[in-house]
Amino acid sequence: MKRVDDEFAFQVRELSGQIEGILGDPPDRKNYNNVVKALLAEYTKKVIVEDVNLLSFALADHLTFDKPARLLTAAKKYDAANPATVASLVSCASADYSALLATLFESHPELTRKAVIVAFLHKNPNLWLGQEAAPVEEEEEEEEEEEEDLDETGGPTSDVIDLFDEAQDPHEN
Repeated sequence: MKRVDDEFAFQVRELSGQIEGILGDPPDRKNYNNVVKALLAEYTKKVIVEDVNLLSFALADHLTFDKPARLLTAAKKYDAANPATVASLVSCASADYSALLATLFESHPELTRKAVIVAFLHKNPNLWLGQEAAPVEEEEEEEEEEEEDLDETGGPTSDVIDLFDEAQDPHEN
């Protein structure tokens, strides 16, 4: 069984790419912090950009994930109906950020729920990335198809051999 919904996995990869892009090479923490401050300032002014990754980006460094196992369970469904549950699983060290988080959960509950889960998954990749290394069922099907191209003696079937027999050697006449 999957540990994380595919859409959450996609969003986390997108977030990681955005963060790497902002940090740059070599990493510029000052630029990164300025972007986070700018995003938080916009959300504080109640200018809500309906983008899961931008909100995750803004909150990720300020959230404390109080119940990781329950957050991981919440990550199994991208579209679920209980933002209040996710709100109870996180906190912020700062009173200002706690107030902002409460306001966001009140005004944009679904967006905030998704953003919190994406931030959690981004900060805790070891809890869920093992699923991506697991073999996929499609790969097993491909192996079966390859086996069908071999006859009982372990050699290629006549269909495969015929592909090469059609090509004529230009030196033969």
